Amino acid sequence: MTEIVKALKLGGRVVLIEYSAENPFIMIKRLHKMTQKQVKKEMQAVGLVFQETKNLLPQDHFIVFRKSQIIAGAQI
Repeated sequence: MTEIVKALKLGGRVVLIEYSAENPFIMIKRLHKMTQKQVKKEMQAVGLVFQETKNLLPQDHFIVFRKSQIIAGAQI
């Protein structure tokens, strides 16, 4: 993700579609699922800011992040 973030323009977006770990009825190995909290934490670590989660898919999170820049404590 670090290289993807480097390639993004300021304001560029990344969409992650991840199997929902919050739903125990999704029959896929835990290894292949993520919670929204986990996704947000990992994307924040590479410099992406959470924008929104869309509830479009029955088993997956559709999470949108954007690249922002922090200047003197203010996010732009």
